[in-house]
Amino acid sequence: MKLSNSAQMREMDAYVIKDLGIPGATLMSNAAGHIADAAMEYLTPGGAAVVVCGSGNNGGDGIGAAACLLENGLSVRVFLIGSEEKLTPDSREMLRRFNALGGSLEYFTGSDEHESIFCSSDVIIDAMFGIGLNSELRDETLLAVQMINSSQARVISADIPSGVHADTGKILGDAVYADVTVTFSMAKPGHFVEPGCTRCGEVRVCDIGIPRDIIDDAESHVFATMPEDVFLPQRRPDTHKGDYGRCLIIAGSVGYSGAPALSARAASRMGAGLVYLGVPAPLYDIMAVKLDEEMPILLPDDGFGRLAANAGGEILRRADSCDVCLIGPGLGGSPEITELVMSVIRIVKTPIVLDADGLNAIAGNIDILDQAAGPLVLTPHPGEFMRLGGDLSSGDRLRAAREFAYEHGCTLVLKGHRTIIAYPDGMAIINTTGGPAMAKAGSGDVLAGMIAALIGQKLAIADAVSTAVYLHGLAGDMCADEYGEYSVTASDITAMLPYAAKTVMSCQ
Repeated sequence: MKLSNSAQMREMDAYVIKDLGIPGATLMSNAAGHIADAAMEYLTPGGAAVVVCGSGNNGGDGIGAAACLLENGLSVRVFLIGSEEKLTPDSREMLRRFNALGGSLEYFTGSDEHESIFCSSDVIIDAMFGIGLNSELRDETLLAVQMINSSQARVISADIPSGVHADTGKILGDAVYADVTVTFSMAKPGHFVEPGCTRCGEVRVCDIGIPRDIIDDAESHVFATMPEDVFLPQRRPDTHKGDYGRCLIIAGSVGYSGAPALSARAASRMGAGLVYLGVPAPLYDIMAVKLDEEMPILLPDDGFGRLAANAGGEILRRADSCDVCLIGPGLGGSPEITELVMSVIRIVKTPIVLDADGLNAIAGNIDILDQAAGPLVLTPHPGEFMRLGGDLSSGDRLRAAREFAYEHGCTLVLKGHRTIIAYPDGMAIINTTGGPAMAKAGSGDVLAGMIAALIGQKLAIADAVSTAVYLHGLAGDMCADEYGEYSVTASDITAMLPYAAKTVMSCQ
């Protein structure tokens, strides 16, 4: 799904109104109707609704929704934060309609009486700010948000919950917790990026009359992964294991034998034709027992159960005949491992997936990314990302990921709730699957193996990464449904991959 930032949305609205001649009041009226429809899903005869609005166009959407509710015989009170004199012309038209139906605008003061009204309402429509907010809430607006969140009412937010930055998902002081967010024409990054996504509830993208071709032609660099965006190609009948990728995984150290096994099994489950797993000598027998389909490779160790630098020759020889190389799960850390990882990056021309200790190995040598012989995919969690030099201090994960990927010419998978995938051309995808059930050791090892498997099968790197991240999260969600959020393990996620993959198999 293509996303629009706030500036693009304002430009689109202005073009439609000024150049195409579609009245702003028409667009606002259509928006109001969708908000009212969402509210009426929770209102029964005799039910009461409250609209909390600002003086901008978002407030006009709310006032228009109140007029729609009155037309349907429902009780509604509208509270304005700010001055009636500052209402936009289109908002004034909505107010005229509301007054003509017997409505009366009230001013929000945050009094005990108003709090009581909020608490006794069945539905509250949040129409204070929309996508234009870029500073922290304060005074009456902050109090209104707190009162809304303290109520037991169903909350419908117009465009985006007040307090959520539309472009970054940042919480500006505080923000409304919506049950439903009704947004217009196109969704915004703040609907999907954390923490804003946790305030939006169900996001509905509604048509308010902007012509479809205008939306289709809108340029965007940010997307959200929807089920219809993901597919796995159907396999031809005249193929064999060599057609589905040779994956080389370099992983493991004494005390960390689970990570390499999880990555290898996930690569097999994700369709890799051949999976080779290079481990330090003390782990070879363990892997030979753990794994059936995957092939362990004995590599020299440093005497402490970690790979030695002289393992590089065998790794480079193997990598030359493979389609992808994954380095890092459970690898441990040492100067020799740093030397080894950096050599592989400089020399290996096949795509490399760097995960876990593979990332830690280059944390003090980030310039190595600019010397890579082949494509790189990095899969850090936030802590690893910051050790690589990524800057999350602003709270804008999306921007941080995009800037890092562009600067270093790599594909970045910034893991977390709503994982962000950023590409070297400036594009980014926000994943929409996965949840707290996946917050377990080994989950990232599974994802790394999946990414390697799909790259090895010759999917375009952008498609391979986004598909793997989506299916990883989907398998986790399916496990949560099956076992509950507490009991899901990384092995469970791997075992659920066939069922997740079946949901996106192409019929072509």
